[in-house]
Amino acid sequence: MSAATTPVASPPPFWRRIDPAKLLPQILAPVAALLLSAAISWIVLELTDKDAAQAFSDMLEFGQKPDSIVEILNKASEYYIAAIAVAIGFKMGLFNIGVEGQSKIGAFMAGALASASFMSWMPGALRIAMIIVVAALVGAAWASIAALLKTQRGVSEVISTLMLNAIGAQVVTWLLNDHWGTQQPGAQIKTTGVLPKDSWMPGLPIVSGTQQEVLGFLVIAVVLGIAYWFTINRTRFGFDLRATGWNPFAATASGVSAKKMVITAMVISGAVGGLVNLPRMLGETHTYTEGFGGIGFTGIAVALLGRNHPVGMALGALLWGFLARSQLILDLDGIPKEIVVIMQGVAVLSVVVAYELANRIGRRAQQQRVGAATAAPVGSAPLAASAEESK
Repeated sequence: MSAATTPVASPPPFWRRIDPAKLLPQILAPVAALLLSAAISWIVLELTDKDAAQAFSDMLEFGQKPDSIVEILNKASEYYIAAIAVAIGFKMGLFNIGVEGQSKIGAFMAGALASASFMSWMPGALRIAMIIVVAALVGAAWASIAALLKTQRGVSEVISTLMLNAIGAQVVTWLLNDHWGTQQPGAQIKTTGVLPKDSWMPGLPIVSGTQQEVLGFLVIAVVLGIAYWFTINRTRFGFDLRATGWNPFAATASGVSAKKMVITAMVISGAVGGLVNLPRMLGETHTYTEGFGGIGFTGIAVALLGRNHPVGMALGALLWGFLARSQLILDLDGIPKEIVVIMQGVAVLSVVVAYELANRIGRRAQQQRVGAATAAPVGSAPLAASAEESK
């Protein structure tokens, strides 16, 4: 006679697991922060006797032009990759400020190797793959220095990655100007060798009304976003990463090596950071120039704005791309482009404050609901609803 089996309840659908009391503040927080930054920028313009309404109207109109849309998408792909690199560290409780240096040294080493004369035998598609792999490996190696300093000597990754940015920039400048750089006819600066045409990444003609094409690396940026989401939310490694970031002592007690996770997270973050400058190098300049830079720090702002969520960071990257592009029209209105920098800075500060307020509101609402449920008699509706949510 077979033993009776207890039926296993199926999990509730995802829409029943959504907590509106927590979700609504999280949605409204970035909207409120962006409105606040726009309002402050508006006030600054009015105080300087500038027509704020005309400035915002011109920025919006210019940003909607086909050429501008292409450039916004191109910038967004770079910002998005940098944001993913930063977000990987954030998930682990690490502040990787070194994406700027990792992106520079990764792209430089990849470009110098790919354009070397002894690599002329390599077909274009294989050369593109090699550039991506080398840039990722160099970025990972550069980030591992900070990881080892933290795990072996207790050096804060904020200090070490910040110093490594300066060191990496100087190393690249030295190698470029004194050893591996070339100067093209009529050029004022030195660059790495120009990549053969068969290794130029083709563009994407996805915007109508213009001859310009979106950089083909956008596809890889999207793939990175999907891989980031899947790894963080659907794998054991992602769970260990988040658990160690929340409480390294509890994670260690459960068998997770905190030091190993720190090194792994920093290495992966550095590998993604090494790819930041590749969209332009493979699709536009076809060589490494000293003009590359600044994107790594923007990635920090985009990651904060998007709360380390792949969709949120994508929206943040598009916003930053729009602001970076539309600021060009401000010169025609006699408005300093620095107003966009003010808007970006205020947006980041406002988002940080708004999300903290949203978290507090969400926690307070949840505590009140749990308190009401536990105070209700057994079998009553509030208690039953609370039990259903906890399944």
